[in-house]
Amino acid sequence: MSTDSDTGHSSPSLPAYGSTLTDVRLAENAADVLRTNDMGGWTKAAPLLYPHQWSWDSAFVSIGWAQLDVRRAMTEQQRLFEAQWANGMVPQIVFNPLAGPESYFPDPARWAVEVSPEAPVGVAETSGICQPPVHAIAVARIWEVARGTEAEAGVRAELRSLFPKLMAWHRYLAENRDPSGSGLVTTYHPWEGIDNSPRWDAVLARLEVGEVPPYVRRDLSHVADAGQRPDDTAYDRFLWLLELLKAYRYDDAVIHERYPFLVKDVFFTSVLLMANRSLLTLAEAVGATEGERSTIAGWIARARAGIAATLDPESGMAYDVDMGTGEPIEVATFAGMCPLLDAGAAGADRATALSLFDSEAFAGHPELRWAMVPSTSPMEGCFDPRNYWRGPVWPIVNWLFWRGLRDGGDVERAEALRQASLDSLRHVGFAEYFHPTTGEGLGSAMQSWTAAVALDWLAS
Repeated sequence: MSTDSDTGHSSPSLPAYGSTLTDVRLAENAADVLRTNDMGGWTKAAPLLYPHQWSWDSAFVSIGWAQLDVRRAMTEQQRLFEAQWANGMVPQIVFNPLAGPESYFPDPARWAVEVSPEAPVGVAETSGICQPPVHAIAVARIWEVARGTEAEAGVRAELRSLFPKLMAWHRYLAENRDPSGSGLVTTYHPWEGIDNSPRWDAVLARLEVGEVPPYVRRDLSHVADAGQRPDDTAYDRFLWLLELLKAYRYDDAVIHERYPFLVKDVFFTSVLLMANRSLLTLAEAVGATEGERSTIAGWIARARAGIAATLDPESGMAYDVDMGTGEPIEVATFAGMCPLLDAGAAGADRATALSLFDSEAFAGHPELRWAMVPSTSPMEGCFDPRNYWRGPVWPIVNWLFWRGLRDGGDVERAEALRQASLDSLRHVGFAEYFHPTTGEGLGSAMQSWTAAVALDWLAS
Protein backbone atom coordinates (compact mmCIF):
# COMPACT_ATOMS: atom_id res chain seq x y z
CA MET A 1 0.00 0.00 0.00
CA SER A 2 1.08 3.59 -0.60
CA THR A 3 -0.12 7.04 0.43
CA ASP A 4 -1.91 8.96 -2.31
CA SER A 5 -0.68 12.54 -2.51
CA ASP A 6 -4.09 13.74 -3.67
CA THR A 7 -6.02 12.29 -0.81
CA GLY A 8 -3.62 11.60 2.01
CA HIS A 9 -5.25 8.18 2.34
CA SER A 10 -3.65 4.80 2.15
CA SER A 11 -4.18 3.44 -1.35
CA PRO A 12 -3.41 0.34 -3.38
CA SER A 13 0.11 0.48 -4.79
CA LEU A 14 0.02 1.53 -8.42
CA PRO A 15 2.72 1.16 -11.07
CA ALA A 16 4.74 4.10 -12.25
CA TYR A 17 3.17 5.86 -15.22
CA GLY A 18 3.99 3.93 -18.38
CA SER A 19 4.27 0.52 -16.68
CA THR A 20 1.50 -2.04 -16.61
CA LEU A 21 -0.35 -4.30 -14.21
CA THR A 22 -1.41 -7.87 -14.73
CA ASP A 23 -5.17 -8.45 -14.81
CA VAL A 24 -4.97 -10.23 -11.47
CA ARG A 25 -3.20 -7.29 -9.86
CA LEU A 26 -5.55 -4.82 -11.52
CA ALA A 27 -8.54 -6.69 -10.08
CA GLU A 28 -6.95 -6.81 -6.64
CA ASN A 29 -6.24 -3.09 -6.68
CA ALA A 30 -9.75 -2.28 -7.91
CA ALA A 31 -11.25 -4.34 -5.10
CA ASP A 32 -8.98 -2.55 -2.61
CA VAL A 33 -10.27 0.84 -3.83
CA LEU A 34 -13.88 -0.18 -3.22
CA ARG A 35 -13.08 -1.61 0.19
CA THR A 36 -11.05 1.47 1.16
CA ASN A 37 -13.97 3.73 0.19
CA ASP A 38 -16.61 1.46 1.75
CA MET A 39 -18.56 3.21 4.49
CA GLY A 40 -20.32 0.06 5.67
CA GLY A 41 -23.32 -0.08 3.37
CA TRP A 42 -22.52 2.70 0.92
CA THR A 43 -19.36 3.78 -0.86
CA LYS A 44 -17.66 7.16 -1.06
CA ALA A 45 -17.12 8.30 -4.63
CA ALA A 46 -13.48 9.10 -3.72
CA PRO A 47 -11.59 9.40 -0.42
CA LEU A 48 -11.43 13.18 -0.04
CA LEU A 49 -12.77 15.15 -3.01
CA TYR A 50 -16.05 13.22 -3.02
CA PRO A 51 -16.70 11.98 0.55
CA HIS A 52 -20.46 11.40 0.11
CA GLN A 53 -22.72 9.03 -1.84
CA TRP A 54 -23.27 10.26 -5.39
CA SER A 55 -26.22 8.83 -7.28
CA TRP A 56 -24.78 7.59 -10.54
CA ASP A 57 -21.40 6.89 -8.95
CA SER A 58 -23.23 4.59 -6.55
CA ALA A 59 -24.89 2.74 -9.43
CA PHE A 60 -21.54 2.08 -11.12
CA VAL A 61 -20.06 1.14 -7.75
CA SER A 62 -22.76 -1.52 -7.40
CA ILE A 63 -21.68 -3.00 -10.71
CA GLY A 64 -18.19 -3.38 -9.28
CA TRP A 65 -19.36 -4.74 -5.93
CA ALA A 66 -21.35 -7.40 -7.82
CA GLN A 67 -18.05 -9.04 -8.73
CA LEU A 68 -17.02 -9.15 -5.07
CA ASP A 69 -20.25 -9.60 -3.09
CA VAL A 70 -23.70 -9.44 -4.70
CA ARG A 71 -25.48 -8.83 -1.41
CA ARG A 72 -23.18 -5.89 -0.67
CA ALA A 73 -23.90 -4.63 -4.18
CA MET A 74 -27.64 -4.67 -3.48
CA THR A 75 -27.12 -2.93 -0.15
CA GLU A 76 -25.43 -0.06 -1.99
CA GLN A 77 -28.62 0.57 -3.96
CA GLN A 78 -30.97 -0.02 -1.04
CA ARG A 79 -29.11 2.61 0.97
CA LEU A 80 -29.22 5.10 -1.89
CA PHE A 81 -32.96 4.64 -2.42
CA GLU A 82 -33.65 5.27 1.27
CA ALA A 83 -33.08 8.93 0.32
CA GLN A 84 -35.49 8.87 -2.62
CA TRP A 85 -37.79 11.90 -2.70
CA ALA A 86 -41.56 11.48 -2.39
CA ASN A 87 -41.99 12.39 -6.07
CA GLY A 88 -39.66 9.54 -7.05
CA MET A 89 -36.49 11.55 -7.67
CA VAL A 90 -33.21 9.93 -6.64
CA PRO A 91 -31.03 12.84 -5.52
CA GLN A 92 -27.61 13.60 -6.94
CA ILE A 93 -25.94 13.49 -3.51
CA VAL A 94 -26.83 11.78 -0.25
CA PHE A 95 -24.66 13.51 2.32
CA ASN A 96 -22.56 11.60 4.81
CA PRO A 97 -23.65 12.96 8.22
CA LEU A 98 -20.27 12.04 9.72
CA ALA A 99 -18.27 14.07 7.21
CA GLY A 100 -19.43 17.50 8.42
CA PRO A 101 -20.30 20.66 6.47
CA GLU A 102 -16.64 21.48 5.76
CA SER A 103 -16.14 18.28 3.78
CA TYR A 104 -17.78 19.38 0.54
CA PHE A 105 -19.26 22.45 -1.13
CA PRO A 106 -22.10 23.07 -1.69
CA ASP A 107 -23.15 21.50 1.60
CA PRO A 108 -26.69 20.60 2.79
CA ALA A 109 -27.29 24.08 4.17
CA ARG A 110 -26.65 25.63 0.75
CA TRP A 111 -29.07 23.19 -0.90
CA ALA A 112 -31.76 23.72 1.78
CA VAL A 113 -33.98 21.04 0.27
CA GLU A 114 -36.32 21.25 3.26
CA VAL A 115 -38.12 24.01 1.34
CA SER A 116 -39.60 21.23 -0.82
CA PRO A 117 -42.44 19.07 0.51
CA GLU A 118 -41.02 16.23 -1.61
CA ALA A 119 -37.61 16.08 0.10
CA PRO A 120 -36.80 13.24 2.54
CA VAL A 121 -36.50 15.54 5.55
CA GLY A 122 -35.64 13.57 8.68
CA VAL A 123 -34.43 10.61 6.61
CA ALA A 124 -31.37 11.98 4.86
CA GLU A 125 -29.70 15.23 3.82
CA THR A 126 -29.53 15.46 0.05
CA SER A 127 -28.97 17.80 -2.85
CA GLY A 128 -31.99 19.00 -4.83
CA ILE A 129 -31.20 17.70 -8.31
CA CYS A 130 -30.57 14.28 -9.87
CA GLN A 131 -28.15 12.41 -12.15
CA PRO A 132 -28.37 9.90 -15.02
CA PRO A 133 -30.39 6.80 -13.99
CA VAL A 134 -27.79 4.05 -14.24
CA HIS A 135 -29.41 2.26 -11.28
CA ALA A 136 -31.61 -0.27 -13.09
CA ILE A 137 -28.66 -1.12 -15.33
CA ALA A 138 -26.63 -1.81 -12.21
CA VAL A 139 -29.32 -3.84 -10.47
CA ALA A 140 -29.86 -5.93 -13.60
CA ARG A 141 -26.12 -6.63 -13.65
CA ILE A 142 -26.22 -7.67 -10.00
CA TRP A 143 -29.11 -10.01 -10.80
CA GLU A 144 -27.18 -11.45 -13.75
CA VAL A 145 -24.21 -12.25 -11.51
CA ALA A 146 -26.41 -13.68 -8.73
CA ARG A 147 -28.37 -16.05 -10.98
CA GLY A 148 -27.49 -19.67 -10.31
CA THR A 149 -25.59 -18.93 -7.10
CA GLU A 150 -26.48 -19.36 -3.43
CA ALA A 151 -27.30 -15.66 -3.30
CA GLU A 152 -30.03 -15.84 -5.96
CA ALA A 153 -33.01 -16.18 -3.61
CA GLY A 154 -31.86 -13.38 -1.34
CA VAL A 155 -31.12 -11.03 -4.21
CA ARG A 156 -34.51 -11.80 -5.77
CA ALA A 157 -36.21 -10.88 -2.49
CA GLU A 158 -34.31 -7.58 -2.40
CA LEU A 159 -35.26 -6.96 -6.02
CA ARG A 160 -38.92 -7.20 -5.10
CA SER A 161 -38.55 -4.40 -2.57
CA LEU A 162 -36.42 -2.24 -4.86
CA PHE A 163 -38.43 -2.65 -8.07
CA PRO A 164 -41.30 -0.26 -7.08
CA LYS A 165 -38.71 2.38 -6.18
CA LEU A 166 -37.04 2.01 -9.56
CA MET A 167 -40.43 2.33 -11.23
CA ALA A 168 -41.14 5.53 -9.27
CA TRP A 169 -37.72 6.93 -10.24
CA HIS A 170 -38.25 6.26 -13.93
CA ARG A 171 -41.81 7.61 -13.76
CA TYR A 172 -40.50 10.84 -12.24
CA LEU A 173 -38.13 11.25 -15.18
CA ALA A 174 -40.76 10.32 -17.76
CA GLU A 175 -43.40 12.64 -16.34
CA ASN A 176 -41.98 15.40 -14.13
CA ARG A 177 -38.93 15.91 -16.36
CA ASP A 178 -40.87 15.61 -19.62
CA PRO A 179 -44.32 17.11 -19.07
CA SER A 180 -44.78 17.73 -22.80
CA GLY A 181 -44.27 14.05 -23.65
CA SER A 182 -41.38 14.76 -26.03
CA GLY A 183 -39.56 11.59 -25.00
CA LEU A 184 -36.55 13.66 -23.90
CA VAL A 185 -35.55 14.25 -20.28
CA THR A 186 -35.09 17.88 -19.23
CA THR A 187 -31.86 18.68 -17.42
CA TYR A 188 -32.08 21.45 -14.81
CA HIS A 189 -28.42 21.94 -13.95
CA PRO A 190 -24.94 21.15 -15.32
CA TRP A 191 -24.32 19.17 -12.13
CA GLU A 192 -26.90 16.65 -13.26
CA GLY A 193 -24.12 14.61 -14.79
CA ILE A 194 -21.76 16.45 -17.17
CA ASP A 195 -20.79 19.49 -15.15
CA ASN A 196 -18.79 21.86 -17.34
CA SER A 197 -19.43 20.31 -20.75
CA PRO A 198 -19.47 22.75 -23.68
CA ARG A 199 -23.00 21.42 -24.27
CA TRP A 200 -24.13 23.96 -21.68
CA ASP A 201 -22.02 26.97 -22.70
CA ALA A 202 -24.61 28.82 -24.78
CA VAL A 203 -27.34 28.39 -22.17
CA LEU A 204 -25.08 29.49 -19.32
CA ALA A 205 -23.86 32.50 -21.32
CA ARG A 206 -27.42 33.86 -21.47
CA LEU A 207 -27.88 33.74 -17.70
CA GLU A 208 -28.27 37.00 -15.86
CA VAL A 209 -26.52 36.10 -12.64
CA GLY A 210 -27.90 37.74 -9.53
CA GLU A 211 -26.37 37.98 -6.09
CA VAL A 212 -24.67 34.70 -5.16
CA PRO A 213 -24.00 34.27 -1.43
CA PRO A 214 -20.27 34.06 -0.61
CA TYR A 215 -18.67 30.67 -0.98
CA VAL A 216 -15.35 28.87 -0.76
CA ARG A 217 -14.65 26.14 -3.27
CA ARG A 218 -13.20 22.98 -1.78
CA ASP A 219 -12.62 21.04 -4.99
CA LEU A 220 -9.53 22.99 -6.07
CA SER A 221 -7.52 21.82 -3.06
CA HIS A 222 -7.87 18.17 -4.10
CA VAL A 223 -6.65 18.21 -7.71
CA ALA A 224 -3.19 18.77 -9.15
CA ASP A 225 -4.08 22.06 -10.85
CA ALA A 226 -7.13 24.31 -11.20
CA GLY A 227 -7.10 23.85 -14.98
CA GLN A 228 -8.64 20.42 -14.51
CA ARG A 229 -11.81 21.87 -12.99
CA PRO A 230 -14.56 24.36 -13.96
CA ASP A 231 -13.51 28.00 -13.53
CA ASP A 232 -15.03 30.49 -11.08
CA THR A 233 -17.22 32.11 -13.73
CA ALA A 234 -18.90 28.76 -14.35
CA TYR A 235 -19.19 28.17 -10.59
CA ASP A 236 -21.01 31.47 -10.11
CA ARG A 237 -23.55 30.36 -12.68
CA PHE A 238 -23.90 26.92 -11.15
CA LEU A 239 -24.61 28.47 -7.76
CA TRP A 240 -27.01 31.07 -9.13
CA LEU A 241 -29.05 28.24 -10.65
CA LEU A 242 -29.07 26.54 -7.25
CA GLU A 243 -30.43 29.75 -5.67
CA LEU A 244 -33.25 29.79 -8.24
CA LEU A 245 -34.11 26.14 -7.63
CA LYS A 246 -34.43 26.88 -3.92
CA ALA A 247 -36.58 29.93 -4.65
CA TYR A 248 -38.90 27.69 -6.70
CA ARG A 249 -38.95 25.13 -3.87
CA TYR A 250 -37.63 22.50 -6.30
CA ASP A 251 -41.11 22.35 -7.81
CA ASP A 252 -40.91 20.78 -11.28
CA ALA A 253 -43.97 22.60 -12.63
CA VAL A 254 -42.65 25.99 -11.52
CA ILE A 255 -39.18 25.18 -12.82
CA HIS A 256 -40.51 24.34 -16.27
CA GLU A 257 -42.44 27.60 -16.30
CA ARG A 258 -39.85 30.09 -15.01
CA TYR A 259 -36.37 28.62 -14.85
CA PRO A 260 -33.64 29.75 -17.32
CA PHE A 261 -31.66 26.49 -17.64
CA LEU A 262 -33.84 23.88 -19.35
CA VAL A 263 -32.16 21.51 -21.80
CA LYS A 264 -33.58 18.43 -23.48
CA ASP A 265 -30.66 16.12 -22.76
CA VAL A 266 -29.99 13.36 -25.30
CA PHE A 267 -27.38 11.59 -23.16
CA PHE A 268 -29.52 11.55 -20.02
CA THR A 269 -32.44 10.30 -22.11
CA SER A 270 -30.33 7.54 -23.67
CA VAL A 271 -29.17 6.31 -20.28
CA LEU A 272 -32.82 6.24 -19.19
CA LEU A 273 -33.71 4.26 -22.30
CA MET A 274 -30.92 1.78 -21.57
CA ALA A 275 -32.09 1.62 -17.95
CA ASN A 276 -35.68 0.95 -19.01
CA ARG A 277 -34.48 -1.99 -21.08
CA SER A 278 -32.82 -3.29 -17.90
CA LEU A 279 -36.00 -2.56 -15.95
CA LEU A 280 -37.91 -4.91 -18.26
CA THR A 281 -35.43 -7.65 -17.32
CA LEU A 282 -36.03 -6.92 -13.65
CA ALA A 283 -39.80 -6.90 -14.24
CA GLU A 284 -39.51 -10.48 -15.42
CA ALA A 285 -37.44 -11.43 -12.36
CA VAL A 286 -39.97 -10.03 -9.87
CA GLY A 287 -43.13 -11.05 -11.74
CA ALA A 288 -44.26 -7.49 -12.46
CA THR A 289 -47.74 -6.91 -13.82
CA GLU A 290 -48.50 -6.62 -17.52
CA GLY A 291 -49.45 -3.00 -16.85
CA GLU A 292 -46.02 -2.24 -15.42
CA ARG A 293 -44.27 -3.93 -18.34
CA SER A 294 -46.43 -2.05 -20.82
CA THR A 295 -45.59 1.23 -19.10
CA ILE A 296 -41.86 0.53 -19.35
CA ALA A 297 -42.18 -0.44 -23.01
CA GLY A 298 -44.03 2.81 -23.64
CA TRP A 299 -41.23 4.80 -22.01
CA ILE A 300 -38.69 3.06 -24.26
CA ALA A 301 -40.65 3.75 -27.45
CA ARG A 302 -41.19 7.40 -26.54
CA ALA A 303 -37.52 7.97 -25.70
CA ARG A 304 -36.40 6.26 -28.90
CA ALA A 305 -38.62 8.54 -30.97
CA GLY A 306 -37.47 11.59 -29.02
CA ILE A 307 -33.79 10.85 -29.64
CA ALA A 308 -34.40 10.12 -33.33
CA ALA A 309 -36.00 13.55 -33.68
CA THR A 310 -32.78 15.22 -32.46
CA LEU A 311 -30.53 13.66 -35.11
CA ASP A 312 -28.93 16.24 -37.38
CA PRO A 313 -28.97 14.99 -40.99
CA GLU A 314 -25.79 16.86 -41.92
CA SER A 315 -23.48 15.91 -39.05
CA GLY A 316 -25.22 12.71 -37.94
CA MET A 317 -25.04 13.92 -34.34
CA ALA A 318 -27.86 13.79 -31.81
CA TYR A 319 -27.99 17.29 -30.39
CA ASP A 320 -29.46 18.51 -27.10
CA VAL A 321 -32.22 21.10 -27.42
CA ASP A 322 -32.02 24.46 -25.66
CA MET A 323 -35.59 24.98 -24.47
CA GLY A 324 -34.96 28.70 -24.07
CA THR A 325 -34.50 29.11 -27.80
CA GLY A 326 -35.92 25.86 -29.18
CA GLU A 327 -32.66 25.38 -31.09
CA PRO A 328 -30.28 22.41 -31.12
CA ILE A 329 -26.99 22.79 -29.25
CA GLU A 330 -24.53 22.03 -32.01
CA VAL A 331 -21.35 20.94 -30.28
CA ALA A 332 -19.61 17.62 -30.82
CA THR A 333 -19.40 15.65 -27.58
CA PHE A 334 -19.85 11.96 -26.82
CA ALA A 335 -23.56 12.65 -26.24
CA GLY A 336 -24.01 13.07 -29.98
CA MET A 337 -23.40 9.35 -30.49
CA CYS A 338 -26.11 8.32 -28.03
CA PRO A 339 -27.95 5.99 -30.50
CA LEU A 340 -25.09 3.58 -29.73
CA LEU A 341 -26.39 3.27 -26.16
CA ASP A 342 -29.68 1.88 -27.46
CA ALA A 343 -29.32 -1.68 -28.72
CA GLY A 344 -32.76 -1.36 -30.31
CA ALA A 345 -32.20 1.91 -32.16
CA ALA A 346 -32.93 2.03 -35.87
CA GLY A 347 -30.17 0.42 -37.91
CA ALA A 348 -29.49 3.53 -39.96
CA ASP A 349 -29.17 5.69 -36.82
CA ARG A 350 -26.71 3.24 -35.25
CA ALA A 351 -24.74 3.01 -38.49
CA THR A 352 -24.36 6.79 -38.61
CA ALA A 353 -23.29 6.87 -34.95
CA LEU A 354 -20.77 4.07 -35.59
CA SER A 355 -19.22 6.13 -38.38
CA LEU A 356 -18.84 9.00 -35.93
CA PHE A 357 -17.42 6.66 -33.29
CA ASP A 358 -14.74 5.40 -35.72
CA SER A 359 -13.92 8.84 -37.12
CA GLU A 360 -11.14 11.19 -36.11
CA ALA A 361 -13.78 13.25 -34.32
CA PHE A 362 -13.89 10.59 -31.60
CA ALA A 363 -12.27 7.17 -31.01
CA GLY A 364 -10.49 7.24 -34.38
CA HIS A 365 -8.52 10.42 -33.72
CA PRO A 366 -4.87 9.61 -34.52
CA GLU A 367 -3.41 11.38 -31.50
CA LEU A 368 -5.42 9.53 -28.83
CA ARG A 369 -3.30 7.50 -26.41
CA TRP A 370 -5.98 4.81 -26.46
CA ALA A 371 -8.83 4.35 -28.95
CA MET A 372 -11.54 5.47 -26.55
CA VAL A 373 -14.27 8.10 -26.58
CA PRO A 374 -13.19 11.55 -25.30
CA SER A 375 -15.77 13.71 -23.55
CA THR A 376 -15.51 16.43 -26.22
CA SER A 377 -14.33 15.87 -29.77
CA PRO A 378 -10.68 16.83 -30.37
CA MET A 379 -11.97 18.51 -33.56
CA GLU A 380 -13.97 21.07 -31.56
CA GLY A 381 -12.48 24.51 -30.93
CA CYS A 382 -13.50 24.27 -27.26
CA PHE A 383 -11.62 20.97 -26.78
CA ASP A 384 -9.45 21.11 -23.65
CA PRO A 385 -7.70 17.80 -22.93
CA ARG A 386 -7.14 18.49 -19.20
CA ASN A 387 -10.39 20.14 -18.19
CA TYR A 388 -13.02 17.84 -16.69
CA TRP A 389 -15.77 17.22 -19.31
CA ARG A 390 -14.25 19.44 -22.00
CA GLY A 391 -11.88 16.82 -23.45
CA PRO A 392 -10.66 14.13 -21.03
CA VAL A 393 -11.59 10.48 -21.36
CA TRP A 394 -13.91 9.09 -18.68
CA PRO A 395 -13.85 5.31 -18.10
CA ILE A 396 -17.50 5.22 -17.02
CA VAL A 397 -18.65 6.84 -20.28
CA ASN A 398 -16.66 4.27 -22.22
CA TRP A 399 -18.24 1.51 -20.14
CA LEU A 400 -21.68 2.72 -21.27
CA PHE A 401 -20.59 2.76 -24.92
CA TRP A 402 -19.05 -0.69 -24.51
CA ARG A 403 -22.36 -2.01 -23.17
CA GLY A 404 -24.29 -0.32 -25.96
CA LEU A 405 -22.00 -1.74 -28.63
CA ARG A 406 -22.03 -5.23 -27.13
CA ASP A 407 -25.78 -5.37 -26.58
CA GLY A 408 -26.33 -4.03 -30.08
CA GLY A 409 -24.38 -6.94 -31.55
CA ASP A 410 -21.20 -5.06 -32.44
CA VAL A 411 -19.02 -7.53 -30.57
CA GLU A 412 -15.75 -6.68 -32.32
CA ARG A 413 -15.90 -2.94 -31.58
CA ALA A 414 -17.10 -3.62 -28.06
CA GLU A 415 -14.18 -5.92 -27.34
CA ALA A 416 -11.68 -3.45 -28.81
CA LEU A 417 -13.09 -0.72 -26.57
CA ARG A 418 -12.97 -3.01 -23.53
CA GLN A 419 -9.34 -3.91 -24.19
CA ALA A 420 -8.33 -0.28 -24.78
CA SER A 421 -10.08 0.74 -21.58
CA LEU A 422 -8.43 -1.98 -19.52
CA ASP A 423 -5.04 -1.13 -20.97
CA SER A 424 -5.51 2.49 -19.93
CA LEU A 425 -6.34 1.42 -16.38
CA ARG A 426 -3.36 -0.95 -16.23
CA HIS A 427 -1.14 2.05 -16.98
CA VAL A 428 -2.93 4.86 -15.15
CA GLY A 429 -4.79 3.26 -12.27
CA PHE A 430 -8.18 4.45 -11.03
CA ALA A 431 -8.15 8.14 -11.86
CA GLU A 432 -11.41 10.03 -12.20
CA TYR A 433 -10.62 10.83 -15.83
CA PHE A 434 -7.47 11.09 -17.94
CA HIS A 435 -5.76 13.06 -20.67
CA PRO A 436 -6.89 11.70 -24.04
CA THR A 437 -3.55 12.02 -25.80
CA THR A 438 -0.89 11.56 -23.10
CA GLY A 439 -2.90 9.15 -20.93
CA GLU A 440 -2.06 11.09 -17.75
CA GLY A 441 -4.43 10.44 -14.87
CA LEU A 442 -6.42 13.54 -13.92
CA GLY A 443 -8.94 14.64 -11.32
CA SER A 444 -9.38 12.67 -8.14
CA ALA A 445 -7.44 9.48 -7.46
CA MET A 446 -8.88 6.23 -6.09
CA GLN A 447 -12.17 6.94 -7.85
CA SER A 448 -14.68 4.25 -6.88
CA TRP A 449 -16.61 4.08 -10.13
CA THR A 450 -13.41 3.74 -12.17
CA ALA A 451 -12.38 0.77 -10.04
CA ALA A 452 -15.90 -0.65 -10.37
CA VAL A 453 -15.98 -0.66 -14.17
CA ALA A 454 -12.50 -2.20 -14.19
CA LEU A 455 -13.86 -5.14 -12.19
CA ASP A 456 -16.80 -5.53 -14.55
CA TRP A 457 -14.64 -5.32 -17.67
CA LEU A 458 -12.29 -7.96 -16.24
CA ALA A 459 -15.21 -10.24 -15.42
CA SER A 460 -16.61 -9.80 -18.92
